[in-house]
Amino acid sequence: MSLIEKTQPIQTPYSQLTSLSADYIREKMELFLSEDKSNEDITTFTTISEKVKMKAKIITEEDCVVAGISFLKSCFPDEITVEEKIKDGQYAQKGEVLATCMGSARTILSRERVILNLLQRLCGIATLTRKYAEIGNGFNCKILDTRKMTPGLRMFEKYAVAVGGGFNHRLDLKSAVLIKDNHLLASGGVKPALKNISQLNGSVPIELEVDRLDQLREGLEYEINGFLLDNMTPDEIVQAIDFVKNNSMNNVFLEASGGITLETLKEYAATGIEAISVGALTTSAKNINLKMEFNKVSE
Repeated sequence: MSLIEKTQPIQTPYSQLTSLSADYIREKMELFLSEDKSNEDITTFTTISEKVKMKAKIITEEDCVVAGISFLKSCFPDEITVEEKIKDGQYAQKGEVLATCMGSARTILSRERVILNLLQRLCGIATLTRKYAEIGNGFNCKILDTRKMTPGLRMFEKYAVAVGGGFNHRLDLKSAVLIKDNHLLASGGVKPALKNISQLNGSVPIELEVDRLDQLREGLEYEINGFLLDNMTPDEIVQAIDFVKNNSMNNVFLEASGGITLETLKEYAATGIEAISVGALTTSAKNINLKMEFNKVSE
């Protein structure tokens, strides 16, 4: 089964990852649980009878944008009943119940920490992304993530960005070409880096990172889908946008990057840039505090 069940068609170097397959989630959960030795939880298995059933409420202790609740059914075996109370992408206020889980106390308790760790991380990313996206939306500017992801959690984190209102810039190194400064250094410049570009036959989007207008001029000689304007000032970005409009007949995608923060985002978005990529969506996201509250159901 495909890792990604549903994405928007890639017309540019970005897309939105809107769901993950159940098989993928189960496979990753097995790895996470194995690391925690969930199947050898000596505390739970020596103190609680296998006949005990409990109901657990997942509660947020902070206001947040919810992400990851849709994964819960795939985080437990089928005999655990899961009920989603608040959907991914929705706001939840402090004290609200996000979901309930009911079944074997042993099963739920031995998975509690791993599941909460994942959900806290995803809710944190979605909450921060929403703050950026709300500013960007006011200028019709998309907020993109980067490849600054936690190893092993990439697709979960990209999903959290998407439900937070952001977009995913390349799911992996295979999904698009992004020629950056080190590629230019190693290849000898823009023209040597782009000389074999025709071999791709338009199979993937092609983007070139530039920090000078002369690099834009060189790049426009080739069939490039877009440019990443790196570490340019807002005034330089306006100049770059005008330059591309005046020197290209094609619809060229332009994005900005380079340390753009919530405090400076409005100034950059107001330039008319189509998108802004922000590594802080994942590198600076603070986990949202979540907890499980338990009630014994039967024995």
